[in-house]
Amino acid sequence: MTLFTMLLVLAAERLFKLGEHWQLDHRLEVLFRRVKCYSMFRTLLMTVLAMLVTFLILRALQGMFFNVPLLVVWILIGVLCIGAGKVRLHYHAYLKAAVHNDSHAHKAMANELTLIHGVPPGCNEHEFLRELQNALVWINFRFYLAPLFWFIVGAYWGPVLLVGYAFLRAWQSWLARYQTPNERQQSGIDAILHVLDWVPVRLAGVVYALVGHGEKALPAWFASLGDGHTSQYQVLTRLAQFSLAREPHLDKVETPKAAVSMAKKTSLVLVVVVALLTIYGTLI
Repeated sequence: MTLFTMLLVLAAERLFKLGEHWQLDHRLEVLFRRVKCYSMFRTLLMTVLAMLVTFLILRALQGMFFNVPLLVVWILIGVLCIGAGKVRLHYHAYLKAAVHNDSHAHKAMANELTLIHGVPPGCNEHEFLRELQNALVWINFRFYLAPLFWFIVGAYWGPVLLVGYAFLRAWQSWLARYQTPNERQQSGIDAILHVLDWVPVRLAGVVYALVGHGEKALPAWFASLGDGHTSQYQVLTRLAQFSLAREPHLDKVETPKAAVSMAKKTSLVLVVVVALLTIYGTLI
């Protein structure tokens, strides 16, 4: 059921998920606006409650009407939690503005794409495009690869882990957009996601090394296995940059396209791996 649901979710995401309507991040903003105090305990409590509600819904539907309602809920949760939604619109708007040399619009969209980690002040055009590539690699990880990882490893309860991860992702994005860096730090969200992203980042990193130009990426990946302090963003984007070393870094259109192309190849590899594991009976 995991493979079938994943394929349906990815197809649906490509066909009609082009905005915020089917994005869990957007639906949770009403809840997030009510939060006035920020702490790691509150972050964990909210996440556990979201996962508990999901678990109870799945438990109630199990075995009902040949599990058809359960399958529908699996697909609905996948559509809400997997996929970039509005971020894809920002990316296409950036490309359109860059093609028409609209510097104000393309910088505004670039700021949206680099919301979580930002761009170092005073960087030149080459450095800016590299940071934009890094942001796009991270967006693909955060909205596709990592959610799919938790969905797959959760097996029968994959949707529960998926909702938990998507909740944390949405909370981090909301804090980055609307709150101060101090309040974001108090929430503990970055520390929690640092731990949760450790394994998915290494798995995504080795795929980047294999699908790209991995002469330097593979040694860096092996070195990352013993690194528990460097941020997962830096680990993944460093590996991605090694793999993108021969791609253009001076064109404001082709540079981000190269990152997105490699990210799509990585997602395709994940689908193939899941299909093979399902065929051999490793996954449900």
